[in-house]
This record gives sequence, structure tokens and C-alpha cells, in this order.
Amino acid sequence: MADLATRDKWNKAAASMDLMTGNGELKRWLPFKSRLFGHMEPGKILFASLGTGLDISAFPPGMTITAIDISPEMLKRAQPRVDGYPGEIRPELTDIHEMPYPDGHFDQVFTSCTFCSVPKPVDALSALNRVLKPGGRLYMFEHTGSRYFPFKYMLDFMTVISRNIGPELNRTTVANVKAAGFEVTEVDNLFLDIVKTIKAVKPAD
Repeated sequence: MADLATRDKWNKAAASMDLMTGNGELKRWLPFKSRLFGHMEPGKILFASLGTGLDISAFPPGMTITAIDISPEMLKRAQPRVDGYPGEIRPELTDIHEMPYPDGHFDQVFTSCTFCSVPKPVDALSALNRVLKPGGRLYMFEHTGSRYFPFKYMLDFMTVISRNIGPELNRTTVANVKAAGFEVTEVDNLFLDIVKTIKAVKPAD
């Protein structure tokens, strides 16, 4: 059964998403996202979560991408960007915890500020592990909690408020990736230890 509470939260957030995360923030991180998403190769690619499609501008052309999101309002707002992509994006309304795809279905998985938002991050990462083929790669652009004073306490405090209307700001995403059965191959801190890219692989059988 879909997580209706989470779906409702992100449906409500959809109207303000571009205002909150577009323009300045998008321009700031676009070079880093373009470099990360530049690892996309022809094959079966999963992108989680699509949101309003702002990240599409960082995708390399000519790919075939299955892009999931739990929110129909997000997907509705993403559609013009999907239509403008010089390749094929297949938007699908799907709860990341309950994806309908077979085991080992995808060659690569990409995320962008996804794991500050899913309610059960290790379970969701385990679901990504399931649908990724053995030896397949996971590429993530994420913001996380911090180990350093005073940022750790600031993010912990802000999360008390932010989790009710949007993301959690203090997730231990690198540790969660490992807990879900991935082998982390690279972590690149882009802003302190808060904004980062994470590369991981599903161990081959």
C-alpha cells in the first residue's frame, strides 16, 4: 500500500518546489549534478525521485530513463521538462519502498536529494539494491547531516520543523547506503560534509 501521508506531504510541497529549489540553488549545483549524471550510460536507468523535473537539465542527452516519484502533483509539474528532454524519460508514479520492478532490472540508479525525504531510508535503499543488477552502480547527489559543531546541532534542530513539511536535514546517508548492502566507492563533499555526491556499487554475486 502506498504511503499516503508522504504522498500528501509532497503533493502540497509541489507548488512551491521550483521557487524553493530553482534558480540560484539549481545554478549553484548544476555543474556538480551534470558531472555526476554524466555517468549515465545507455541501458536501463532508474532516477529517484523526479520531483518537478529540475534535475532533467543536468541529464546527458539520448538516455532512456525511468523516473519515479510518489507525488502525482510533482509528476504533473515535471511533464513539460520531460517533454523537452532530448531522449526518453518515462515518469512513473511509484513509492520507492514498493517498486514494481523485477530483481536486478536496472543497470544504473541515480538519486538527487531523495534520501533526505523518504520516510525509511535504509528500507528504500535496500529496495534500490534489489532492483539494481549485481555489479550495478548507484550515483547520489544528497544533502545530509553533519559531524561537526555547530552544524550538527543546527541541522538536528531544524529537522524538528522541516520534517513536517519537507525534507529531514540530518540523515546519515553514507552509513545508510552501506547498511542497505552497497559498497561505497567514493564520497565527494561539495559543501562542508553536508552536500555531497556518493558513488556505490551493488556487489556482484
